[in-house]
Amino acid sequence: MIILEFSANVTILAVDLRGAISSLNGSLARVSSHSEVLASQIHTALLRLVEKGELSGAIPANIPLERPKNRDHGDYASSIALAIAKSSGRAPREIALALKGELEALPEVAKVEIAGPGFINITLDTASQADVVRQIRQQAEKYGTSNFLKGISINLEFISANPTGPLHLGHMRWAAVGDALGRILSAAGAHVSREFYINDRGNQMELFGKSVMAAANGLETPEGGYHGGYINDLAQQIVLLDPAILNMPEAQQETAFQERAYVAQLQEQKEVLATFGTKFDVWFSEMSLHASGAVEHGLEKLRNQGHVFEVDDATWLRTTDFGDDKDRVLVKSGGVLTYFSSDTAYYINKRERGFEVCIYMLGADHHGYVNRLRAVAACAGDNPDHNIEVLIGQLVKIMEGGEEVKLSKRAGTIITIAELVEKIGVDASRYTLIRYPVDTPMVMDVDVLKQRTNENPVFYVQYAHARIAAVLRNAADLGVPFELNDFEPALLSHERENELLGVLAEYPRIVQGAADLREPHRVARYLEELAGVYHRFYADCRVMPMGDEAPAPIHSARANLCAATKQVLANGLELLGVSAPERM
Repeated sequence: MIILEFSANVTILAVDLRGAISSLNGSLARVSSHSEVLASQIHTALLRLVEKGELSGAIPANIPLERPKNRDHGDYASSIALAIAKSSGRAPREIALALKGELEALPEVAKVEIAGPGFINITLDTASQADVVRQIRQQAEKYGTSNFLKGISINLEFISANPTGPLHLGHMRWAAVGDALGRILSAAGAHVSREFYINDRGNQMELFGKSVMAAANGLETPEGGYHGGYINDLAQQIVLLDPAILNMPEAQQETAFQERAYVAQLQEQKEVLATFGTKFDVWFSEMSLHASGAVEHGLEKLRNQGHVFEVDDATWLRTTDFGDDKDRVLVKSGGVLTYFSSDTAYYINKRERGFEVCIYMLGADHHGYVNRLRAVAACAGDNPDHNIEVLIGQLVKIMEGGEEVKLSKRAGTIITIAELVEKIGVDASRYTLIRYPVDTPMVMDVDVLKQRTNENPVFYVQYAHARIAAVLRNAADLGVPFELNDFEPALLSHERENELLGVLAEYPRIVQGAADLREPHRVARYLEELAGVYHRFYADCRVMPMGDEAPAPIHSARANLCAATKQVLANGLELLGVSAPERM
């Protein structure tokens, strides 16, 4: 939190305060939501009170502001008077009363009330509140975007997988959530590089190649090898493209099968993710770290930082200095590099590519990596509270017909992305995976997600968008104008209209919060709230003229409100990578 300290000698600071007030007022046009505008105005009012000598002490730059659940308490409520009472030496209610006079002078404020020990309840002027419709329609798809994270370069790694089989349900949660998080971070102004880490080094690659070769030659799968129909599919695909591969000497044939199966399986992963709407900017190979000398370079950098030591002919990183439960081996006795050496080199590589923040999205079985990776950042001389973030995703269960689905027809073990999409579609899969916090286990009920009812969250939100599209088509047919020059915001005074306007005004804050907290589910839950509020508005406020009734300004105002709601629904669904249908 930024704190502005003011001394008792207010007259000395008056010039600077007037400049600060002027600067704040000049920036209001660039603020993107009612709550942000109002928070800035409250801050400005506090500065005026300091300038007048009516207030002293520390004024927080961040003003607490929330929307009361009970609309009788106004459109917004603030506890700022309680927050600054101690530092100012005045009772909260006295501060609130002083602020009341300042805020009531604002043209967009209709009423200010003081509640309890000093809570400030603020009701906006109807036309001012409704002007969010104009803002949304002018900004269109840009509404909700901001410069909150401008200038920050983020590496977002959200799938790390072996190229030895189909992507499964564990990868699928990150494929949806990671892609949505990337979109949200970009909407908040960050430069985001979405990265897939290919675990293509180690014994598993040899076993994979041997398994495919055995299938092609009609032999038993080697011990510890890979099973499933996809292995036979790969074998047939490779032989079909090059029948002569079966005539190669065994060692040469093994290498050829490993290389070609790797390429084919990786391509299949890319195609499945593209179908799922998930795109990566970088596909980073673990093997490339070793081939390029990045591992040795990383080791040398850590050594220069003073955190590498040797014991029993092995090379260690002293991660316990930074919260890890034990020190980690980088090079075993005999010179064999560990997997951890790749992890350290990969982090250093990311930072040297210019990324300020490195976000890792890992599976439920990787809890031990959190302190380990944070320690790597600290050993490299970075700030683990800023330069690195590790998110852990919990498990997903699939239910169908009241029973858990565990087996895959193709992979032989767990459900693949392709199979789930085949069952319920891309939109339902993505939306459902995103709408839950990733640190909690979740259940996907196939039977519910196939329904076209309000019990199905993605249908509920998409139906709201399609319903509004139908309303606007009807408006065009009936000659109801809904361009902005036909919009009279003061006409939107019904309780349901005010409720809908308030939710629309909150969208920029929701997106910023989702970006700041790395929680895309906040956007999904917001969209469900918005859809519900719209459906209540539609039930209580007639949008179109009836019978021979001529179109009136109230119809245009409500049609504009519908168009703004449709835009926000579309913007939110786009952040989740989910379609916004015009018809359902």
